[in-house]
This record gives sequence, structure tokens and C-alpha cells, in this order.
Amino acid sequence: MFSTTTFDIRVSVLPIYDTKNSFPSENRFVFRYHITIENLSDIPIKLLKRKWLIFDVGFGFTEVAGDGVISLTPEIHPGETFKYFSNVVLRSGVGNMSGSYFCTQLPTGESVELEIPKFNLVAEVLSN
Repeated sequence: MFSTTTFDIRVSVLPIYDTKNSFPSENRFVFRYHITIENLSDIPIKLLKRKWLIFDVGFGFTEVAGDGVISLTPEIHPGETFKYFSNVVLRSGVGNMSGSYFCTQLPTGESVELEIPKFNLVAEVLSN
């Protein structure tokens, strides 16, 4: 698991290689990543946007940005946790991801950027 804390908000990522939906012979390597966002602060936040930087060895970088996560803009109050999962497809089977969540602090409207820790993606089939 990969974790980082920004403004007392902990973001943790657990990447998993998805053998069932991957087809190495077709250069299709699917990874599922489980995200946990824990509000360790005294201030409620609302997640508004996300930005990912995806690196695929041999194919370079791709940036993906958009509103919310999994079509949601969750409010995460002090002591609460928000969890979700998503996936990414790499052509090489080796790479990494990192990014940011853009949030607002609910009482003040102040914008904050939360770091998503960089995590490695390595297809098990390639590491044997």
C-alpha cells in the first residue's frame, strides 16, 4: 500500500494486477487500484476534481483529469473515510501513477490540493 498525508487528509492506494481482464498477448495489462481517503482533520472537505499522471514504460505519459471520482463529489467529514476503486490499462505492463485531488474546505470554501502518492504498476506475468 502507498500512502501520503496532505492537510491532515490521508490518501492510500492499493494497486492490484487484474489477471482476469488482462491479455498480455494483445498488450493489454489491466490494473485495479483501491483508494482510501481519510479525513484526519477537524475540517470537512468536498472532493471536486482529480488529475492523474499515468506513465506506461515505452509509451510515455498520459494525463487524465475530470470532475469528482467515479461520478461522485463526496463530502468527507472529520473522522470519516471514503473508499472507491477504479482501473487503468497499460500497453507495456509496467508503469506508475500519481496525481492530485482538488477539494474545497466546506466551512471556508478554501481550495486545497491533496497529493495522491505515486504507485507502481507491474504485471505479475512480467515479473516471473
